[in-house]
Amino acid sequence: MLPTITRRSFRPFYMPDIFDDAFFQVFSSKSSSIPAVNIREDEKNFTLDLAIPGMDKKDLKIDMNENVLTISAETSKDSEDKHNGYQRKEFSYSAFSRSFDVPEKVTGEKIEANYKDGVLTVTLPKKDEEKNQITRKIEIS
Repeated sequence: MLPTITRRSFRPFYMPDIFDDAFFQVFSSKSSSIPAVNIREDEKNFTLDLAIPGMDKKDLKIDMNENVLTISAETSKDSEDKHNGYQRKEFSYSAFSRSFDVPEKVTGEKIEANYKDGVLTVTLPKKDEEKNQITRKIEIS
């Protein structure tokens, strides 16, 4: 029988159980900032579609190392508002990284990416299989 992996509770002794899940969802390193991905395959390509709304194309980074494709982004934003003798300053930071094992039948040099309307589309073309394969019947003597 395999051991069960459980999450450790890090709430103070005075915080009731009812707050545990809400606190964990907000402050956990496993937040919902990792983009959703759809993977499609057809005869010529594998296609990855990542939902990354609100990002700039310049903040996105795609790397291919051996057979691992890594898509990552990092962005920070500062804003300051001075009005009628008071000052408000806010800053935010967000980052993510997703890695994918790429099959050997993908031509790594021809990978293309496009970012439009909050969706990053990465096209991984398959290697051309030998089209001149001759099928023939071989007689046994």
